[in-house]
Amino acid sequence: MMLITVDENTLILEAGKEVIFPHQTWDDYEQLLKIRQERVLPKLSFNAITQEIRLMSPLPSHGNRVNILGDLVKTLLNHQGKDWQGFDPITLKMPLKAGLEPDTCFYIDSREAILGKEIIDLTVDPPPDLAIEVDFTSITDIKAYELLKIPELWIYHQEILIIYIWKKEGYLDSDKSRLFPDIDVKNILPNYVELAWKQGSSIALRQFSQNLIDSTKI
Repeated sequence: MMLITVDENTLILEAGKEVIFPHQTWDDYEQLLKIRQERVLPKLSFNAITQEIRLMSPLPSHGNRVNILGDLVKTLLNHQGKDWQGFDPITLKMPLKAGLEPDTCFYIDSREAILGKEIIDLTVDPPPDLAIEVDFTSITDIKAYELLKIPELWIYHQEILIIYIWKKEGYLDSDKSRLFPDIDVKNILPNYVELAWKQGSSIALRQFSQNLIDSTKI
């Protein structure tokens, strides 16, 4: 099987692979989205500054960690009594500038602005409050995220959770989450992500939920 197949009706990328097309335009990106149609893979991103289109097809290890990170965030939000709207998959576009498909993302503070919307238009709608990427198959294009100005970006890579907070000068690496300032998510969540991979997601989530209740253990 070929690594990648692209024609007017087909867009296929082998699982666990990433391909970067240089010297691309916004129209090239839109054309690839059109060829992919309603399928979610391969994931596509575009950065007008670098003029790159990136294609990525994840492995199961990637998907499992995305899933558990999303569930851990939901558990935290439930614990705090906060409402949210989550999206996975989703294509976020800032026309002519950037197109991204986070592994998962959440509207929390801005939730009411997008409720019931079939299409989120970043020219009028707010970006998600939190986007999460797992860097197993590829490396996240942080500069593309800066074009979308998502307030908080988490990148999970090699059992490390990196937290970026958006400031007017760009993303700043932070030890604390803006959304969960009272929880040391940077150091705590990776333990449960890897526990989920080794022993199962349900076990990890039950332990995390119980330890949230008994905060002396978390």
